[in-house]
Amino acid sequence: MIEAKGIVKSYGTSDNRQTVLKGIGLSINDGDNVVILGASGSGKSTLLNVLSGLERVDEGKIFYDEREITRLTDRELTAFRREYVGFVFQQYCLLPDMTVDKNVRMGADLADNKDYKDIIECLGLGEKLNKYPRQLSGGEQQRVAVARALAKLPKVLFMDEPTGALDEATGRQLLDYVLKLRKERGFTLVTVTHNENIAQTADRVIKLNSGLIVEDKQNPTIKTAYEIGW
Repeated sequence: MIEAKGIVKSYGTSDNRQTVLKGIGLSINDGDNVVILGASGSGKSTLLNVLSGLERVDEGKIFYDEREITRLTDRELTAFRREYVGFVFQQYCLLPDMTVDKNVRMGADLADNKDYKDIIECLGLGEKLNKYPRQLSGGEQQRVAVARALAKLPKVLFMDEPTGALDEATGRQLLDYVLKLRKERGFTLVTVTHNENIAQTADRVIKLNSGLIVEDKQNPTIKTAYEIGW
């Protein structure tokens, strides 16, 4: 279980400081599929960053089961992320001097995963193994980033606008694959998006507005990637 208590996060100097998260509290059960919705500037990406341990909070506590990650040293936090968390960034964050194969293998090596090429194939990138990021479209780079995160075999996968750079057909394919893999492997999935259609594929939907949770509900009916609008 992930549990956040009284999370506050601000940016900027003392003269021009902006509080992005204003006392967030929530819990996410193991194996849950959670979508976090909100307009631009609502704090949803920042919430994802602090829950995953990518950024530190100003106030509050975050627990993974009984382990408080907000008390970990930088070295301990890096080790925790390496072992526990996968992350798909909006900006892809691929290494430019590595091929698709080597970028994905970076994640796979952390989990001693020898079968990572199956993920590449399932995401439609089999013919791109020896291409470099600069030789790929934005949508292809996004799929490589997803493949790298999945190849790590994470216990929790965080995704920030994973379909933002994809056309409808490719977006549905990617989302369908991730959802099926979550059911197969049982990892927890937390996705940030502004697309309310994608929220229909989740067990639970959390809505943010101006750094506060304004709605937290269970979906009465869960749809597949091919049943939602786009």
